[in-house]
Amino acid sequence: MANLSTTYLNPQIVSQLNNLSLRARLVVEGFIAGLHRSPYHGFSVEFAEHRAYGPGDEIRHVDWKLYGKTDRYYVKQFEEETNLKCYLLVDQSRSMDFDSHGVSKLTYAQTLAASLTYLMLRQQDAVGLALFDGRLRHYLPPRAKPSHLNTVLGYLARIKPGPETTIAPVLHQLAETIVKRGLIILISDLFDDPQEVLLGLRHLRHKQHEVVVFHLLDPQELEFSFSRRTRFRDMETGEVLTTEPWHIQQEYNRYMQEFIERYRRQCRQQNIDYLQITTNQPLDRALSEYLIKRRHAA
Repeated sequence: MANLSTTYLNPQIVSQLNNLSLRARLVVEGFIAGLHRSPYHGFSVEFAEHRAYGPGDEIRHVDWKLYGKTDRYYVKQFEEETNLKCYLLVDQSRSMDFDSHGVSKLTYAQTLAASLTYLMLRQQDAVGLALFDGRLRHYLPPRAKPSHLNTVLGYLARIKPGPETTIAPVLHQLAETIVKRGLIILISDLFDDPQEVLLGLRHLRHKQHEVVVFHLLDPQELEFSFSRRTRFRDMETGEVLTTEPWHIQQEYNRYMQEFIERYRRQCRQQNIDYLQITTNQPLDRALSEYLIKRRHAA
């Protein structure tokens, strides 16, 4: 079990699997295996108990294995049933395709979104999906049916890097589109004007949504550990700069820290959960964040 929980939470290992459904299932199973040895043991990733089937219960909740043993109908009674509506907002802009160590931000985001979908549906939450770059490309309304997993994974599997990032208009559009209060999870490198992005996030909060931001970066974008003359090319504009990295490293690091801290500070001020993650980190941090937020939103 320990092997499973560590192996399939490693983004470099799991990204080698071509089947996104298998990838999501293994990540979630590894995550759940790890929960049994963590402070999150109390979360309802398994059903709590059985009770006799009664009028109004959905047939899909019948435990058919138990029926085979007892010849009686029982349904799985889950803890913290919330009918929560969750919306995954995934940035597919060209900057997300950056990769310095074998896993691009886009691949990590794809795997994370697929794993969250698998876990959310297992929790009986309804899941919606929005894919965007310079504009909203695809929007799937939330559904809680198990069959919805294949629909969501189908869209995620076909992700192609788009043009430049323009996050704020998409956030404003979704704030007006999503009527019923829900949990919004944004997965993005946030490479856009922070002031505009934060206004979009504030709009979502104004509509009474709970908001979680997964600020996804490549380790090299944080460390800037280039040791020799390097040619840098902006993945969205095509602009090229050739320089000795030590000339700009200090200024770059200062700017990046201010960039991250601005998001962290202002998200906290707006009661938005902010988590900065890198593509070499295990996937369980983000999955745990969802469970924490789910418990608070229940």
